[in-house]
Amino acid sequence: MKMNEVINRDPEIFSGEPVFAGTRVPVKFLIDYLKRGETILEFLDIHEGVSCEQVCSLLDMAYSALVGERPTGS
Repeated sequence: MKMNEVINRDPEIFSGEPVFAGTRVPVKFLIDYLKRGETILEFLDIHEGVSCEQVCSLLDMAYSALVGERPTGS
């Protein structure tokens, strides 16, 4: 997925905090879920507008950024 299909930043939505594209769900919510030991599936159950593909793409992009590679796509 392309970055703009995964996340969006708009100054009028959560003051520009990154949200999952097409939703008002901040990316930070996913990070908070994972930090608490909750699963991606639990996150997706509660935030129905976010797709599994978006979450997986976001994680791929984060990993690629850490190791200095371009995401290859899922």
